[in-house]
Amino acid sequence: MMMTVKNIVYTLGLAGLLSVTGCSKFVDINTDPNNPTEAELPLLLPATEVSLVANMYQMNSGASTFVQHVVFSGALSRYQQQGTTFDDSWTGFYSQTLNDLEAIITKGTAEQQWGYVAIAKLEKAYLVSLMVDMWGDIPYSQTQQGQANTSPAFEDGQEIYEKVLTMIDEAIADAGKTNAGPMVPATSDLIYAGSKSSWLAMANSLKLKLYNTIRLVDPARSANAIRTLIADPATLIGGTSNSNTLDFTFKFGSGQNPNNRHPWHRVDYQGGKTFYMSQSLIDLLFNNDDPRLRYYIVRQNATAGLNNSTNSNGYYGRNPGDGTATPADLNRRATFGIYPAGGLYDNAPINNLPGTNIFLTNTGATSTPKVVSVADGTGAGIMPMITNAMVKFIRAEAALTLNTGDDARQAFRDGITAHLTEVSTYAAANGGIPLTAGAISSFADAQLLQYDAADANGKLNLVMTQKYIASFGNGMEAYTDFRRTGLPALRPLLSPLNSFPMRLYYSETELTANTSVAGNASQLQIAQQTTPVFWDK
Repeated sequence: MMMTVKNIVYTLGLAGLLSVTGCSKFVDINTDPNNPTEAELPLLLPATEVSLVANMYQMNSGASTFVQHVVFSGALSRYQQQGTTFDDSWTGFYSQTLNDLEAIITKGTAEQQWGYVAIAKLEKAYLVSLMVDMWGDIPYSQTQQGQANTSPAFEDGQEIYEKVLTMIDEAIADAGKTNAGPMVPATSDLIYAGSKSSWLAMANSLKLKLYNTIRLVDPARSANAIRTLIADPATLIGGTSNSNTLDFTFKFGSGQNPNNRHPWHRVDYQGGKTFYMSQSLIDLLFNNDDPRLRYYIVRQNATAGLNNSTNSNGYYGRNPGDGTATPADLNRRATFGIYPAGGLYDNAPINNLPGTNIFLTNTGATSTPKVVSVADGTGAGIMPMITNAMVKFIRAEAALTLNTGDDARQAFRDGITAHLTEVSTYAAANGGIPLTAGAISSFADAQLLQYDAADANGKLNLVMTQKYIASFGNGMEAYTDFRRTGLPALRPLLSPLNSFPMRLYYSETELTANTSVAGNASQLQIAQQTTPVFWDK
C-alpha cells in the first residue's frame, strides 16, 4: 500500500523537496522551520515522509559502509569519522523532519485531527529511536522550541527510548479515536495512503524491533513484551500470511525533473561515481550461491576485478579499509543494481561460477555488461525501513535468545522467503527477471539444511547473516544488529585508521553552537567512536 512521489508531486509541490546539492547531500527541503504551523496538515505530513527518508542518505550510506554493504568513502571504510561526516543528516532531522512532525502533533491535537497526530507520532518514534541507535545521547525534550531554546541539552538515550515506547502507545490510542476508513486522505500519506491497519501494524512492529534491540538491558522485560506482541501475529507487518504488503517502505519516483529518484541511483548512474560496491558483500553472495547478487549489483565490465584487474568476473568492488588512491575506473567498477536503488538487473554471464551452483547460475543470462547512465533503470527504488522480512528475522533472533516461545526455525524460513519475494516482485515490476516461486522455496530449504545442522550459536549466526543480507539498502539496521550481536563477522580492514565506531560522530555545527556542551565538545566527539549505545552490553 505504498504511493510513489511522482503520483502527487505536482499537487503537493514536492518538486522543491527533492533537489541534490553535490553528492553528499540528498535534498534541500523548502520548509521554514520558524513557521511550520502555517502549513496545512495535508501538505505537511507528506513533506515529513519525504524529508525523513531524504535526510537518511548520508547516515544510511555511512552506516552501510561500516557494515561493509558498500563503500561510501575511503575514510569511513577505514572507520575514520569527522564532525562533518553526518552533519547533513543531523541538521536535516532537527531543522526539517522533527520540526514539522512536532508542528503536526501540536496543530493536529488542537484541531482533533487524530489521524495526523497518530501518524506523526509514529514517524517521530521511528526517527528518534533511529537517532538514538546511531548517535546514543541526543537533544530531545528541549528541541523544536525555536528561539526559546537554541541549545537543547543532550539526554540519555535509554531514557529517550522509554519516551519513544510511550509515544507509540499514545499513537495507537490516537488512531483509535479515528473513524473507520483511512485516518487521513490517501494523498496526504505517501507510505500507507492513510490506512489505519497498516499504521497499527507498523506501530506494533516498531515496538517489536525496539524491545528486541534492548533485549540485553532487561531480557525478562523484552521477552514478556515480545511474547505479547507475537501472541497476535495478525497485528504485525507480515500478518499471518507472510505478506509484504504492509512493509514500512518509502517508494521513490522515476522522475528527473524534478529528480525524485533513489539517491544511490542519482549519484552513481552518471559519469561520476560516489560509491564502490563492497568486495566483502560481493564475495559473500558469490560464494554462497545467492541469487540476490544479480539484483543488488550490476557489472559495467565483464572481466574487471579487484584492484582494476582485467581478468576477473566483472564484480569489481573495493575491499573494506583499502586506503589506496582511486584509479581511473569509473567505467569499470560494479555499481548498484535493480534492488533497492532502481538500477539495472544484471543478466549477463558471470565468469568462474562454481559448477555446483543451483541458484546463482548463467541459465538464461543473455545480456552484456554496459557502462550505466542516467537513462538506465528507473531510479524508482525503495527505502526499506521495517519490512516483513525484518520482522521475521527479529522474531527468530528473539526466540533463540529470549525463549519467547516463537518458532525460530519457521521465522527464519519465512524471513528468507519474504525477502526473496520482495526482491523478485520489485524486479518484475521494474524491468528485471523475477525468481520463480520454486527457486525461492528451494533456496529457503537449502538455508534450513544449514540451520538444522547448526548448534545454538550457529543458528543465531545464520539468522543474523540472512538478516544482514536482507537489510541491504538499510545499513542502519545492519549497523545496529552488528553492534548488538557481533554477527555476521565482518572482513578485517586492509588499513584501518581507527577502531570500529560504536556511534556516529555528532554534527560539528551542533557541538560548536550548542552551549550546553561548551568546553566538552571535543571529548564528547572523541568518545563517540568507542562508547557503546546503552543497549550494547
